Amino acid sequence: MFEGMGLGGCILQAEYKPLKKAVMAFFFSVTTPFGIAIGIALSRMYKENSPNALITVGLLNSSSAGLLIYMALVDLLAADFMGPKLQGSIKLQLKSYVAVLLGAGGMSLMAKWA
Repeated sequence: MFEGMGLGGCILQAEYKPLKKAVMAFFFSVTTPFGIAIGIALSRMYKENSPNALITVGLLNSSSAGLLIYMALVDLLAADFMGPKLQGSIKLQLKSYVAVLLGAGGMSLMAKWA
């Protein structure tokens, strides 16, 4: 849900022509129902414990995780950590680094049960 809201906000803020925004919004809206339709169509053939299925799921999960980590580190955190407010205070930088590491550790701990 939050990724969709973020992407929708980026599409609206981008300085594209209205037609391009409409095309982007259309494809964003169609991808989930299209994926559901493909999943329903393939559900009879899918064997979840087969080696091919396990490899496919692993590759898709790892690429998704890699994209989310890249977005978090490069697009979101870099903008905050390179800002003038944080660059001007070593104490604030240390607190921010500790907060990021605690957050990553907490998420890793929660992933153990997910």
